[in-house]
Amino acid sequence: MTIRRSRGTSLCASAALAAVLVGCGRKEEEAKPVVPVEVAPAIRGSIHHIVTADAVLYPRDQANIVPKISAPVRRFLVNRGDHVKQGQLLAVLENRDLAGAAQASKAQYEQAQSNYRNTSAASVPEEITKAQADVDAARQSLDAAKKLLDSRQQLFTEGALPRKSVDEAQVAYTQAKGQFDTAQQHLQALQNVGKQEQLKTAAAQLDAAKGQYASAQAQVAYSEIRSPIKGVVTDRPLYVGEMANTGAPLLTVMDMSAVVARANVAQNEAKEVKVGDEATLTPADGSEPVTGKVVIVSPAVDPNTTTVQVWVQADNSGERLRAGTSVHVAIVAETLNGVTLIPAVAVLPSDEGGTVAKVVDDKDIAHEKKIEVGVKEGDLVQVVSGVAPGERVVTVGGLGLEDKAKVRVLKPGEKAAGQEDKDDKDERD
Repeated sequence: MTIRRSRGTSLCASAALAAVLVGCGRKEEEAKPVVPVEVAPAIRGSIHHIVTADAVLYPRDQANIVPKISAPVRRFLVNRGDHVKQGQLLAVLENRDLAGAAQASKAQYEQAQSNYRNTSAASVPEEITKAQADVDAARQSLDAAKKLLDSRQQLFTEGALPRKSVDEAQVAYTQAKGQFDTAQQHLQALQNVGKQEQLKTAAAQLDAAKGQYASAQAQVAYSEIRSPIKGVVTDRPLYVGEMANTGAPLLTVMDMSAVVARANVAQNEAKEVKVGDEATLTPADGSEPVTGKVVIVSPAVDPNTTTVQVWVQADNSGERLRAGTSVHVAIVAETLNGVTLIPAVAVLPSDEGGTVAKVVDDKDIAHEKKIEVGVKEGDLVQVVSGVAPGERVVTVGGLGLEDKAKVRVLKPGEKAAGQEDKDDKDERD
């Protein structure tokens, strides 16, 4: 009986100990804290692939006006900051010596014109007329000599004249024929060659005089400095009376009605950029951003920086943007439609490398999922794999949250315990 009582007592004690242990385990499980978190659903939508870079602004067009002649500045007609039109007179260089040379060239040109008119209308026709008269006279002499020769030959045949008279008539006829042939050749030469050569000579002299006159006029024109573009005068380094040299700019004019941001973009991002893409320019001084478009994507890579230069042009109404200003360029290179998007704050680093997101199931259990992210725009990130649309991802409270931990999803506007006290402290500070 004593033994039986001892065994019963042991069984009761074992059962009681087991109950205590089970109770303690349950208390430990119940003692695990429920972590308050904020969540947001993964959605299906559109996102832009934004290519960003720093850039410097340049004017749409610029002219460093360098004089073509070296001469002192006689007067300026504009100052820095003046708006000018294309072709407007900006400055005048000393040109009295050039004007005198132009006047002399003009006189030579007019003289060559007169000579050409005289040659074409008077000299050549007179020479041809004289040569024609010589031909007519030589023909008459030839006819007379021929008649005389024929007459003497007749008389010689009849025995009325000696042979000597016939020979003399033959010599006279031969001489007359030679003179006629010479006069006729001279006339033909004047008609076929001489007239043309004289006109060519006169025309060549006229062209030479005309070229010298045009050159002299150009030299005078070079002394008048005009703007090749429409814009604003940004530099005027000389004063009246100083020497303007052909190697140095006399004035600088910029067209600031539009600006061009020149950005150096990495090669892997530049391949997505194309002419016509929309872009935003944000000045470094914090002034209002402006919109523009890509106008040039360089076909070559800069060997020094291994980047590709991209030009973005934007209107500059009011000329509030200045050349040389630093800006941040954001180019919309591509629009991705129908992709999975989650808040950027839901993307966390993984201890094993890569990125993860904490996903809360319908039982409020958090699961760590490895994800692959793509394009980021603002507060949203594209998820290539790992999270499906509709799943809830942790946006607040996910850092340090264990896998399969029980969570409590906070309602909109609700704050976790202790968060209100922290916010109040931040406001007081």
